[in-house]
Amino acid sequence: MSRYVFRVRFRPEPDRGFRIEPATFETTLSKEAAPPGEEGWLFFRDTLWRGEANAPEHLRSLAEEALSVPVEAVDYRRFETTDEEYAALKEAIAADLDLFNATAGSEVLNKYFGSSIEVEPDG
Repeated sequence: MSRYVFRVRFRPEPDRGFRIEPATFETTLSKEAAPPGEEGWLFFRDTLWRGEANAPEHLRSLAEEALSVPVEAVDYRRFETTDEEYAALKEAIAADLDLFNATAGSEVLNKYFGSSIEVEPDG
């Protein structure tokens, strides 16, 4: 299963009278990628630009919702996928280049993911 991987820094808010040390924590948060053509598959187009978050506040809000804690920062790290899923993504992109205002699939991948795609062999 393909997934987007983020580094998240958050600050839990303990009940009054309690204190935690350290006050902030960092963790890795991943989001399952929808298969090409299914609802949500354009997450990369709407969220990334050149391998970075194009709307950090939006990602922070998504992370807060997922974790149920106040999030201070979210950094996009990588897109993990398999050979088969990567081929399907490239095929879906190539089938509708106008959707991405591009002339080639490789242009789309670079435009949104930069060099952050990690492909694992199927098997």
